[in-house]
Amino acid sequence: MAINLVFADDANRVDLFPLALTRPIADLRVGILTLRRKWEMRLGTGSSSLVPEYLSLRYPTLQGESNLLINGAFCPDETLAIACAELLPGEALVWDDRVIARQYGPDLPQEPELSAKDARQITYPGTPVLIRYPWDLFRLNGSELMRDFELLTRERNGMKLPDHCLHLGPYPVFIEEGARVSASTFNTHDGPVYIGPEAEVMEGCMIRGPFALGEGSTLKMGAKIYGPTTIGPHSKVGGELNNVLILGYSNKAHDGFLGNAVIGEWCNIGADSNNSNLKNTYDTVKMWSYRKEAFISSGLQFCGLIMGDHSKCGINTMFNTGTVVGVSCNLFGSGFHRNFIPCFSWGGPQGFQPYDLNKSMQVASAVMERRGMMFDEGDRRIFAFLHEQGMRMFRK
Repeated sequence: MAINLVFADDANRVDLFPLALTRPIADLRVGILTLRRKWEMRLGTGSSSLVPEYLSLRYPTLQGESNLLINGAFCPDETLAIACAELLPGEALVWDDRVIARQYGPDLPQEPELSAKDARQITYPGTPVLIRYPWDLFRLNGSELMRDFELLTRERNGMKLPDHCLHLGPYPVFIEEGARVSASTFNTHDGPVYIGPEAEVMEGCMIRGPFALGEGSTLKMGAKIYGPTTIGPHSKVGGELNNVLILGYSNKAHDGFLGNAVIGEWCNIGADSNNSNLKNTYDTVKMWSYRKEAFISSGLQFCGLIMGDHSKCGINTMFNTGTVVGVSCNLFGSGFHRNFIPCFSWGGPQGFQPYDLNKSMQVASAVMERRGMMFDEGDRRIFAFLHEQGMRMFRK
């Protein structure tokens, strides 16, 4: 019987806000691929998701006679994928008090939360890769990029690197069909470089792997990239990046620095904007926790910016070390912004006010339309739900 693969988040989903506010965890990107696509390639099947009600129109659930529920926060390797595929109905694969997967019959659970309750639990003997917090995405991006590179390029030959480019180092540069690469330097001493289909590397770029440029994305002239960095699909990036992960459909098209950062989808970073990724005291960076509604230790000395989907910042924006920006924020003004900015905030260092819901949806619709995509009823439901949640932060 074919596997009907369904992704479901567990009770720890809140720890990945604001990035998981607008999507299942499985649709986060780390390395080259989304977590969903990693599992689909390993298991040889498509998938759907079991999600909270406000996400259900955007992410409908496909049900089968036998349903394998996977915790999308785990990054699969071949061993873990096989262990999940071999589960029998009523069995759950667990590790360190977290459910990795559970095999159901035709009836899926009523609540969109993965649990091992009433299941026969099997302990996974290995040490899987788990995405617990948003900063894990850039922290683990290097190792996942290497693993995805091998998965995507195995027994394949990419396009030849043009003679007007310089390649230094032992790891390969893999260029998909339709990509364009001009007069740039590729240093692969620390890892490979992957250039996706229809992507473009403009002249004068300096790239140090591991690095991935997603489908249809553009690296603008003279960009300086320090790996491990991933630019997801249909994005435009320039300036200087160091260990950055852009999920996709976002622009940082001008000069300015981003370091140790995760940028969601449909974001725009204004010209000459910068984030700090190291405190002057060299202390461990604290980051906002949506679960505790307080700052917690990231355990990292280098930690920059986390920005939720559909957020924008004006030119010369300055982000402090360890800043978390929610969904659909419009940020501008001189001076450093506060370290936590709730969803649907409008303003800057001089103060914030709520971002009008209808205006925010108009902007999102216009941005998506430029990429040939529609802001539909599923998006409207997500915005309306999150706007109401965001207003609670303003009423406190």
